[in-house]
Amino acid sequence: MNKKTNIEIEFRSMFDKKKYDKLTKFFNANAEDLGEDNKDVCFFIFSNKLLKVVNNVSKKTAELVMKLTKIGYGNSFEEIEIPINSEDINNTIRIFTFLGCKNIMQSFQQRHNYLYKGVNLALKYSEHWGHHLELEIMIDKLEKKRLAEKQIMQIAKELKVHLMTDEELKKFTKKIESEYKRKQK
Repeated sequence: MNKKTNIEIEFRSMFDKKKYDKLTKFFNANAEDLGEDNKDVCFFIFSNKLLKVVNNVSKKTAELVMKLTKIGYGNSFEEIEIPINSEDINNTIRIFTFLGCKNIMQSFQQRHNYLYKGVNLALKYSEHWGHHLELEIMIDKLEKKRLAEKQIMQIAKELKVHLMTDEELKKFTKKIESEYKRKQK
């Protein structure tokens, strides 16, 4: 079996609506527009990884995605993606629920993707995260990680956005997970 490794080098930045609008205007004028990419996502949250059933609403596709590292534990994520039929989304969610996955979170993400100077940018809004930006580069070998990080940091500096630290991400994700659990009771 020939295994292709996909490793995301990903950083996040959160900001207000004013910065979101400013970035939208800048990206529309200066970046390659990759289009709308709205998603409805069911997250199965584990202590050290993340499983997602993703309804790619804008693209009318679906996938099962396993991130082998949880958000807030470094900025490199090996990711395994399996396309599924859109009709199978609910049954896929049911399977993982029946297997005993208890920490589940649903989230609709309004997103628009761009490519700017070799960095994939997802300008997003969701109820839990508010306005935010994901900056990412996909690599196939960990040896390329430092170069990708440097490239992303240069773009963040140019855009004047704060890249969240692991500690900020851990604190924030813990907060939204507990708020979500509380609302579900």
